[in-house]
Amino acid sequence: MEYTVHVRMNEHLFLRDPESSELGRKIVRQGIALFGELGFEDATFRKLADRIGTKEASIYRYFENKHRLLVYLVAWYWRWAEYQLIFQTNNLKEPHEKLERILRLLLLKDLSDAPESNGADGIDLKMLHSIVIREASKAYLTHHVTEDNRQQLFKPYKDLCGRIADIILEQQPDYPFARSLASTLVEMAHYQTFFMQHLPSLTDFKAATNDDQLLEFLRHLLFASLEKPVLEQA
Repeated sequence: MEYTVHVRMNEHLFLRDPESSELGRKIVRQGIALFGELGFEDATFRKLADRIGTKEASIYRYFENKHRLLVYLVAWYWRWAEYQLIFQTNNLKEPHEKLERILRLLLLKDLSDAPESNGADGIDLKMLHSIVIREASKAYLTHHVTEDNRQQLFKPYKDLCGRIADIILEQQPDYPFARSLASTLVEMAHYQTFFMQHLPSLTDFKAATNDDQLLEFLRHLLFASLEKPVLEQA
């Protein structure tokens, strides 16, 4: 069954809601393609404007700069991932089974090969996922992160990690580091994928096209942490 996810975004992320017009939708979708092909550093609004056949000034009516567009795209991905977490675990009773499903979601292992069938309203999720792997930390590793946080620009990421933490506590109610473990799993899934693809000496996973071993590592990291007793602090 096909379905479409419409993700509501924080109004502080944009000057004009890009989903309110055809041009705005093109900016988002072609922005994903541009960031995916060139990377954040080499992408510019001029290049994006040329790509979609509009003026550079038109893009600035929607986003004040390319960093804010990046934050928008990353936040959109986290909102989609949170929806998928809820959708995919809703009928599961055992927390262990829910956590197994979450690990697969973090690696996007069960996504259809057809972008038009991924339920994301025309968003190329595989490309966006690759952007999140390479660029997501740039969304918050800034001097103005505190102000951005006040505007709740990172709430989608925190909400996702919060839901993962809640399920960790379903599995092990006494585990004291649930949020830390949740965010570590998300970051580890992305950093290890990046290392596997570009810096293989920093990981044990050499085959960039096969993330089964990475899934097994995440599984070990998660469940070994929950099985071992936590040492009492002195």
